[in-house]
Amino acid sequence: MTNNVSNHIPSGPAAAAFLSGSIGLFVIGLLTTLSEASHAIGNALNWYNPSGSLVGKTGVGIIVWLIAWFFLNKAWKDKDVNLKSMFTWAIIITALGFLLTFPPFFVTFKG
Repeated sequence: MTNNVSNHIPSGPAAAAFLSGSIGLFVIGLLTTLSEASHAIGNALNWYNPSGSLVGKTGVGIIVWLIAWFFLNKAWKDKDVNLKSMFTWAIIITALGFLLTFPPFFVTFKG
């Protein structure tokens, strides 16, 4: 009698985790730049006066990260995805997110 138990673990959930994290980081960077470019966006993200718009930026970034993680994990739960490709995309999106948070970049859009 043979045992057909497979120890294979799909790569989809791991890809969903690191890709969603990079999406959340990109949103924080994008909101940082947008809040410098528009006073209206900066004011809308000011959820707590002592910290300014920082709470709103990170709050929205965390919400987007969780939503992206939920949907990507649901879509890729039992699937194998190309981890090399997903990791490359995650690095690119993360680099763009970091770029958007640096003052020499976002100050050029100051409104």
